[in-house]
Amino acid sequence: MQRKILILLITMGVILGSCESLVDDINDNPNRITSDEIAEAALFLTGAMLANSVVQAGHLNRISGLWSGQLVGLTSLYSNIFGYSISTAESVNAWNRVYTGVITNVRHMQRLAPDDALLTGIGKVLEAHAIGTMASLCGDVPYSEINNEEIEDPAFDNQVSVFNDLIVLLDAAIADLNGITGRNLSQDIYFNGDAGKWLEAAYTLQARYYLQLKDYTSAYTAAGSGISSANGSMQYKPRGDESITEGDKNLFWMILEGSRTGDIGTSDSYLMQLLDSVSVINRYNAKTDERARFGYYRIDETGGRANEGIIEQFEPHNLVTFQENLLILAEAGARTIDFNTGLGHLNELRAYLNTGGFLNANFEDMPFTYEAYEAADFAPGGIENADNINESRALLREIVEERYVSGFGTFIPFNDARRLRKDDSDLIVPFPLNNAAATMHPERFPYSDDELNTNANSPREDPGIFIKTPVNQ
Repeated sequence: MQRKILILLITMGVILGSCESLVDDINDNPNRITSDEIAEAALFLTGAMLANSVVQAGHLNRISGLWSGQLVGLTSLYSNIFGYSISTAESVNAWNRVYTGVITNVRHMQRLAPDDALLTGIGKVLEAHAIGTMASLCGDVPYSEINNEEIEDPAFDNQVSVFNDLIVLLDAAIADLNGITGRNLSQDIYFNGDAGKWLEAAYTLQARYYLQLKDYTSAYTAAGSGISSANGSMQYKPRGDESITEGDKNLFWMILEGSRTGDIGTSDSYLMQLLDSVSVINRYNAKTDERARFGYYRIDETGGRANEGIIEQFEPHNLVTFQENLLILAEAGARTIDFNTGLGHLNELRAYLNTGGFLNANFEDMPFTYEAYEAADFAPGGIENADNINESRALLREIVEERYVSGFGTFIPFNDARRLRKDDSDLIVPFPLNNAAATMHPERFPYSDDELNTNANSPREDPGIFIKTPVNQ
């Protein structure tokens, strides 16, 4: 693993690299650091958060969309990846952003200000978010021995143990954040130092990892304290200059304005067919009209003013959201409590969707309807159970499908497909294989080429994208 170095502030340009850079130069010099310990520690926060934002919303996220029926690779690199041809080079940047951009920064921040509960709590949430994403995507990853100057080659920990360690880390974050008021913190580009929002995000992340472990009882409990309103969603919000194409913008918008114009979009993806009113597989019924969401989600590969929806140049990237939390409550509640519990939480989400609050101003006047469902809608022959399956399974199928749609732009659809294949194949959204010669959907992302070449404890070669990770076996 790349040696951990002291980074006082990894700026946007360093973190985001070439096609996803946000600024052009390095702003900070160790000689200018203030002597105040807490002020010094906070300097590490923005760099860590920017690195995390790109891990969650950058290149690997787009690949997960290609592999879960949400996006279509049309030409060049993304066309190859769409057909399941991918090299270990594609994970290098994200791997470095996690282990250097996030971990090195947050741990140094915590060493500088160990008694500042807000900074230590935020740092633990960021670490759990970044490492949890990498473990989810790749499987076994280095964790217990990382960021240790005495260990040149950290061991790869079992994926399940990593998730369990992160749940414990989030417990520690919750202890730090619980009961404190927070403060104005400009370096915090997600929540501006709002401790309550960080606390809720920590619970939702816990619920996410419990869900991936299939511990649905614990997932429901954690989500019960999770993100409780739309304005509590964790998002990366671009803040750049509208007159400049490059800089701090929506990451997907940026690539289509740059070297990847024409390479990737929604086109006729399975997701868009679900949302298209004229498609034979659309989700429309007497209580659901998706026309606004169809327009908002559409991504035109030609770029420019064609994209005024989910990848408009200043549109926030969803990272950990109110919608995700409600849908964890819905699925886990339906599985572990009863039908009505799951239905109630699903209807909470539909009530939010029916406000149009998930749309931007360009689409809020388009038609949409999300009326509350009733138990009869899931009974055999109901509007959500045309094939006469058990009503509880019909409800779960609708919840999983809503996770697939609401999770667009996140890793939720890719994670759910892998989680459900073994024991819940009747719930999977049946997006087709992208490669006619393939017999399986991808199960994992390749390890970083740099890690394979420099860490003596890494596998001799990457296991391949069709090997199930431990949590999904």
